[in-house]
Amino acid sequence: MKKFSLMIFFFACASVSIAQQAPEGLFIASKAPDFKAKDQKGEEVRLKDLLKKGKVVLVFYRGYWCPFCNKELTRLNDSLQFITEKGATVVAVTPEKPENIDSTVNRTKATFSILYDEGMKIMKAYDVAFEVQENVATRYRNAGLDLEKLNGKNGKNLPVPAVYIIDKEATVTYRFFNQDYKKRPSVKDILDNL
Repeated sequence: MKKFSLMIFFFACASVSIAQQAPEGLFIASKAPDFKAKDQKGEEVRLKDLLKKGKVVLVFYRGYWCPFCNKELTRLNDSLQFITEKGATVVAVTPEKPENIDSTVNRTKATFSILYDEGMKIMKAYDVAFEVQENVATRYRNAGLDLEKLNGKNGKNLPVPAVYIIDKEATVTYRFFNQDYKKRPSVKDILDNL
């Protein structure tokens, strides 16, 4: 009986430990952490400066190799005029190295800022980062996608695909956060929440 109780205790602790590691993202009404990083043009982008102009649509994506990410970024770029007419700025964040961001821009024709999250500071601050399990990373490598090469120092870490709308007071007013990388918000949903 003692062994059984001890096993239950360790299982419960392990379950809690695993649950605590899963990212949850920021919630509506949370304060959005400030950040700064360089975009694909080498220009420094800082959230605090963008918020002086209006709301920010902050998008986290996995990489140029992700067809669901490319589709989302293309849709956002195609609708960029509607978003900017509502006084908002779109910014995307990725763990992929700058030279791979160029591939994203070529595939999506994105004209908004795409930031390389060196050291995963932004992804960690927004609680969207997770480390890809080794068996999944191996499957990616077998398919020709070596996350550690693509992401450099960010290793085999990816963000949960997430979109936040942040108001001028740096408050999150909209959140899309889904562990299923195939699901993304519609542009209409984003526009309706601006």
